[in-house]
Amino acid sequence: MAGRRTSLASLAGAKVDDVPGKSDPLLLTLPLSKLVPTRFNPRRNFGSEDKLKEFGLVLKQRQLQPAVVVSRSGYLKLWPDEAERVGDAPYVIANGERRYRASLAVGLTTLNVVHNEDVAASRADFLDAVLSENNDREDLDPIERALGIETMVIELNGADQVAAHYGKTKGWVSQQRKLLKLIPELQTLVSSGELPVRVARDIAGLPPAEQEAAWQAELARRAESKAAPRPKRVVQPRGESRTTVQGDEQRFTAVNQPAPPEPEVSDSAETKKLFTAVNSAPADTPPKLAPELSLVAPSTDSTTAAVPHQTWANAAGSLPWDEPLWFDQQLRKHMSKENRDKLVWLLQGADETEA
Repeated sequence: MAGRRTSLASLAGAKVDDVPGKSDPLLLTLPLSKLVPTRFNPRRNFGSEDKLKEFGLVLKQRQLQPAVVVSRSGYLKLWPDEAERVGDAPYVIANGERRYRASLAVGLTTLNVVHNEDVAASRADFLDAVLSENNDREDLDPIERALGIETMVIELNGADQVAAHYGKTKGWVSQQRKLLKLIPELQTLVSSGELPVRVARDIAGLPPAEQEAAWQAELARRAESKAAPRPKRVVQPRGESRTTVQGDEQRFTAVNQPAPPEPEVSDSAETKKLFTAVNSAPADTPPKLAPELSLVAPSTDSTTAAVPHQTWANAAGSLPWDEPLWFDQQLRKHMSKENRDKLVWLLQGADETEA
C-alpha cells in the first residue's frame, strides 16, 4: 500500500500560499531596487528635495511606518498593460511612495514593507487602499483627493461603481470630482489652501473662461468686507444691570441719540406717572427700604403732599446714593418694566446733557 505524502506545513496547521503574503501580511526588509511605485497614487506633492532628505535622515534612524506592497504578478492580474512600466521589479508599492523617495534621496538601500496580497484582490480594493491610506493620514490636498476619485471612476468604468464601493450616492462622487473642472491656476490655489474648497466648487461650475474673473471678484468682495468699519460695541460695566430699551438686541441704543427735552415739573398726572421711580404708592406713603435705611417720614403738609418728588427730597440724606446696586434692586422690585425703561431714557438724556 502506497504511503500518503503529507507536507510539514499542513501538519503545523499553517496555510500554504502560492504567493507569499496572500493569506497573512508579511513584514519584510527589501532592497529599493526590487520596488516600484504604482502610477495610480494621486499624490503629486511629495515635498521639496530638502524636505525629502530631512525625512530620509529620520528613516535612517528608525522607520516606524512600513510601506505596503503587492507582488508584481498580483498587480499585473489587475492591470496587464502595466507590465512595461513595472519592469522587472518583483513588488509594487501601493502606499509609501514618499518613504521610498526619501530613502533614495539620502542613499538608503532598503525599506521596511508589509507585503499584503489582499490589497490586490480587485482594482477597487487596490485603489481604495491607495486613496484611503493617504486620506487617513491627511497626506492629500483637495485636488489630489479629487484625482484619486477620478482615477477610481476611470479604472472601475463609471461613477456608479465608485459610489457602490463607498456606499455613497453618484452625486457624492460628482461633488468630489468637481474641483477638477477648475483651470490649472485655480487648482494650484486650492492645493495651497488660498482658495477655499467651498468657493472653488462654486467657481468650478462656471465656464473656464469666466473662472479667473469670478475669483478676482471674490477677492475684491473680501477686501471690501475687511475694509468696512465694524460697529462699535457698547461695553456694559461690570456689576451693573443690563436694561433693555427696545428689545434684547437694542441695549442702550439711546446713548447715541440726541438728549430728550427735560420734563417740566408740574402737578399733572403725566408728571406723576414719569416720577413713580420706586413704586406706585401714594405720595404720602414712604417707600419701603431696608430697616437701616428708613426714610424720614414725609410731611403731612398739603403743599408737600401735592408734589411727590419733594418727599424724596426730604429723605435725600437717608438714601444710599453711592450704592447703585441697592437702587437697582429696589427699582426691579417696585417699578414696572415700562417705567424702568422711561427712567433709563431720562437718565441717559441727562448724561448727554452733562457731557
